[in-house]
Amino acid sequence: MSLTPEQCRAARALLDWTQADLAEAVGIASDTIARFEGGVRLPHPSNRATIREALEAAGIEFLPETKTKGVGVRLRK
Repeated sequence: MSLTPEQCRAARALLDWTQADLAEAVGIASDTIARFEGGVRLPHPSNRATIREALEAAGIEFLPETKTKGVGVRLRK
């Protein structure tokens, strides 16, 4: 499943992370996060995978799209 800008923003909100926090956790520039979340530019697929992995390591679960619901995120207990 691919990571959307909306999922990235929602995941950061659940973790109470800033864009700079996420960028530091991933090891990429915070401008890359800002452009992705703003819908300006998609990061390289490997960077998107790394962003997703960092969010999952911090406790985020990504929810797939279903027939009646869109994609989502939640915080693991």
